[in-house]
Amino acid sequence: MSDLRPEWAAHERMWIGFPAIPAEWGAAFHKAREQIAAFASAIADHGRGERVTLVCNSPADEAAARALADAAVECIAEPLGDIWLRDTAPIICGSGASRRAVDFAFNGWGGKYVMPGDADIGARLAARYGLPRDGDAMILEGGAIDWDGAGRIVTTEQCLLHPNRNPGMSRAAMEEKLRDHLGATSILWLGDGLRNDHTDGHVDNLARWVGDGILLLPVASGADDPNASVYADAMARARAFGVEVRTMVSPGRVEMHGAIVPASYMNFAIGNHVIAMPAYGTAYDEEAAATLADLFPDRRIVPLPSDAILSGGGSFHCASQQLPL
Repeated sequence: MSDLRPEWAAHERMWIGFPAIPAEWGAAFHKAREQIAAFASAIADHGRGERVTLVCNSPADEAAARALADAAVECIAEPLGDIWLRDTAPIICGSGASRRAVDFAFNGWGGKYVMPGDADIGARLAARYGLPRDGDAMILEGGAIDWDGAGRIVTTEQCLLHPNRNPGMSRAAMEEKLRDHLGATSILWLGDGLRNDHTDGHVDNLARWVGDGILLLPVASGADDPNASVYADAMARARAFGVEVRTMVSPGRVEMHGAIVPASYMNFAIGNHVIAMPAYGTAYDEEAAATLADLFPDRRIVPLPSDAILSGGGSFHCASQQLPL
């Protein structure tokens, strides 16, 4: 069995990054803070869900987060630059007393966004929560992989094989790392990620496991969907690999300031009782939420606006990392 528990297994808590650097967000800064706080509050579910911890850059940011989030949300001060804890926080393997924090190296998404605090937030969170740390020099962001808890990992060639991450490292060597550190038994390589994705094609914007060997993929919405060919290629590769495929409508073409943005319903975050789904105000929001409700009948689907968060490059899944029980 894989060392990785699936995201739908019970969590002790979820870490969520809180926006801290106005220059990174521009006019969307305050709205992004509000949307992140709403996301944290939804997962906490007024204390009925798991513990939710907003990770804030400073005591002043911690105070701002407390003013916006539900009282059930914990807020802590731990220096960080960007909010994308899916990529900078450790990946937690095992359960109970056997849990350990697998902390791969981080280089600012190929050197594009290097900010103080991001390279060592994983080590500091592991120490703060008493988790033994298993560090490794390979560059790997958590959003670049997704796992089903039964040994299967899905990733994209665009990101993992990009020369700005691990130049000179072979695909075979990367697979060996995923086997050794995360207990992977099989690895599904998709091709490219979404158009204009700042992360060089993270898989959590494209494909998500929703069950043992069951992969959820988007299908194009409308003739002008900018990722139609990406979705079709992912579908072909997944079916050739032999996994069961389920589909969900995409948001279609979404633009900000005249530019196509990588809007994706696939960036949902699975909590113990609630799934937070990014909503974009398109005609497809309701259909996407219904699909998730069918896939996870034991959870309440909460569509939440995420346009301001997306302006910073990601959404709910990108901003969070779960700590399994």
